[in-house]
Amino acid sequence: MSKFASKSAERSVISFTLLYLLVASLFSWRLQNWEFIIYICVVLIIGLSVMNIHNKVRFSTGILWCLSAWGLLHMLGGLMPIPQSWPHNGEHAVLYSLWLIPDYIKYDHIVHGFGFGVCTWACWQALRPIVSGTQEYLTEIVLAVLASNGLGAANEIIEFFATLALPSTNVGGYINTGWDLVFNLIGSLIAAVIIWFGRPIPVPPVLRGKL
Repeated sequence: MSKFASKSAERSVISFTLLYLLVASLFSWRLQNWEFIIYICVVLIIGLSVMNIHNKVRFSTGILWCLSAWGLLHMLGGLMPIPQSWPHNGEHAVLYSLWLIPDYIKYDHIVHGFGFGVCTWACWQALRPIVSGTQEYLTEIVLAVLASNGLGAANEIIEFFATLALPSTNVGGYINTGWDLVFNLIGSLIAAVIIWFGRPIPVPPVLRGKL
């Protein structure tokens, strides 16, 4: 069975993603959470970009579902309230601020690690048609880690502009940004190890040298 996503899998992922983005939009509008309205627009733009790349490189079904799940975790993190008595960072008692291990690991950290681990996996699959061949396998992985962390830095830039445009956000300060980048890297390195010891997905001959 092919590991590349079928058309039916694509439609399922797109439908699921649009459904939770619609629900998140309604909640954001009702709560007047303009920060998340911006994020939802960003997720839509990223989703369109992912599908455009997918049409060229043919991501696996797992990649598409993991990217969609990452978006869902992000929506839940910013919109799902938690009891004030639960340990959380900052003034906003939402899932993103929840300390899973007080003063060490937040829900936000796990989402960053998972998300940019998946992003590394996606970058690797996108780069394989360009840098294919057994001798280039390590190069593919290194480039994927670097690309993923570059995208992670771009995410922090978007959050920075959100703090300038909106009077109140749950982005956090300099230390929060630093830890976001650290967990981005941790997730990327874990993904790199999994890719290295996993079985490479064959590159379709029709894609070699086409990008």
